[in-house]
Amino acid sequence: MSLPHLAAPEEAFAEASRFRGDFYTCLNAHRDELFELTDALLCSDGRVMTPVDLTLLPEHRRGHGALYAALNDGRIDTARLRRVLAALPQPTAADHRLVLAVDVSNWLRPDAECSPDRLFCHTFGRGRDQHLMIPGWPYSFIAALESGRTSWCQLLDAVRLGPEDDVAEVTAAQVRRVVEDLIAGGQWRQGDADIVVVFDAGYDAPRLAHLLDGLPVEVLGRLRSDRVIRKPVPRPWNCPPQGGRPPKHGKEFRFAKPETWGEPDTATVQVTDRYGTAQAMAWDRIHPRLTTRSAWINHDGELPLIEGTLIRLEVDHPPGGGEPLPVRLWSSGTGMTGAHVDLRWQAFLRRFDLEHTFRMIKQTLGWTRPKLRTPEAADRWTWLILTAHTQLRLARPLAEDLRHPWEKPAEPGRPTPARVRRGFRNFRAHLPCPARAPKPNRPGPGRPLGSKNQRPATRYDVGKTVRRPETIIERDQARP
Repeated sequence: MSLPHLAAPEEAFAEASRFRGDFYTCLNAHRDELFELTDALLCSDGRVMTPVDLTLLPEHRRGHGALYAALNDGRIDTARLRRVLAALPQPTAADHRLVLAVDVSNWLRPDAECSPDRLFCHTFGRGRDQHLMIPGWPYSFIAALESGRTSWCQLLDAVRLGPEDDVAEVTAAQVRRVVEDLIAGGQWRQGDADIVVVFDAGYDAPRLAHLLDGLPVEVLGRLRSDRVIRKPVPRPWNCPPQGGRPPKHGKEFRFAKPETWGEPDTATVQVTDRYGTAQAMAWDRIHPRLTTRSAWINHDGELPLIEGTLIRLEVDHPPGGGEPLPVRLWSSGTGMTGAHVDLRWQAFLRRFDLEHTFRMIKQTLGWTRPKLRTPEAADRWTWLILTAHTQLRLARPLAEDLRHPWEKPAEPGRPTPARVRRGFRNFRAHLPCPARAPKPNRPGPGRPLGSKNQRPATRYDVGKTVRRPETIIERDQARP
């Protein structure tokens, strides 16, 4: 992949200044407060524990009342901000194509009974194989991945999943919107390689490939180890003596039974520094056998045949130790060579860079720290976090390697996001600040001393509010 962060400092300064001006134009109500709040996020020393602490910084010239008013009643033109983010220089893969990663990160709110639209979010417990379902707001993020071992990526979009949403449909609409913005921003042109969109095992990759049909994208997703899919029908097919329709699916391909695999169409072996020897086997035109149940219950007409390439990756030693388990990937592309297969599994391994970004925005920028009541306020705070992280990415060539005595020096041109944030205050004074000076104002009287709240807040239930039919009988009964 290319390294856009190695641009000259003059170009980086101009790009960061242009982005700050475009971000200010995307703010409508309480625009000055929202802009200064983002600067306070970037100039704070250490971790952000609560937003009200940011009002004590010199970069934030307004009081705490303006902060809460902006988060509760401010307005951000998110559609315009998405286009601004998509127009920025994006990293590309070795074959000059964009690689996008999609994943969900949870904002846990177990004690917020008065906050609506909470869902049960899957979290991992401290013990082995312990899974907990905790109420919160799940957010779907899309980011453009960089090359090499890095903790950087370009966040492009964030969407909160609601109680009535179908995850696959919402994710497909989100990816479609981001890809269209990238095309409109000149990041993809006719004749370029398809954009690779990487998903983890929690997504239905074949269904997403069907929902994204018509876009220049290639879906690459991880499959569970207990899946059973189908091989293609052998060509040419000889009809049986009694005649009849030729079969639609070939023999079964069971992940748990190697005797059903057959010989792979492509096999590669590569020696890596981090994983040891990586062995990849690929089978072409592998597809799932769809049934009129669950996700495809409302599909009209004949069910589609979604063919792709199955990649089985096995390494000597995974990072962090542990038993090396094979990874099974499904790509919507077909007819791959050995070089194409290696690029796909390498792109999937780069997907885990997004986990470093989640950790950074949660632990350092304090994304999930505020105790906001409404999900709309949480959405505004989330977009401020995305904007702050983007400014850190644009400011990489301007920052020095400010590290603690016990930290190792960073590689030239590859500082971490936390180290860039330590020096942001030094060059923030040279960047344009379109926010206007605050006007003196007197706070309101507030609630009289000793009075009680006569309007208790509404309590909301947690979980999905729409039950979708799972069988044809349930579907027909629900239809008018």
